[in-house]
Amino acid sequence: MAQIGIFVGTVYGNALLTAEEVESVLTEQGHQVTLFEDGGLEQWQAYADRVILIITSTTGQGGLPDNIVALFHQQVKDKLGHQPALRYGVIALGDSSYDTFCGAGHTFDALLQEQGATRVGDLLEIDAVEHPEPETLACRWAAAWGALL
Repeated sequence: MAQIGIFVGTVYGNALLTAEEVESVLTEQGHQVTLFEDGGLEQWQAYADRVILIITSTTGQGGLPDNIVALFHQQVKDKLGHQPALRYGVIALGDSSYDTFCGAGHTFDALLQEQGATRVGDLLEIDAVEHPEPETLACRWAAAWGALL
């Protein structure tokens, strides 16, 4: 089984609730899972040769939530560079009425691809317009994703 670090970017708490539910699904599969609501570079690097799951909402302007922006910009992007041993997944929460639908999740995915990390499975987009309870869809995805590890 895999060791998984879940890094959460949340504005109003939906991404955190989703992450907590996904954590339960992955733990039930036998994975060792740790959730980081305010994770930093030290926690990220502890999973550099393991598995990281990013679960993030998107601000109205398509940006990253405040609690994860420093991890992205000042740490992963500016300090790490190449991460070929990293395997990761992304659950992106957004609202399709905005032009920047799921922008934060796509931003993280693009950076990790650029850094040579390997995405496991497909990026999951969850539209708040269609799925007001994102954890339901995320848990189904997580069960399939966890089986790929």
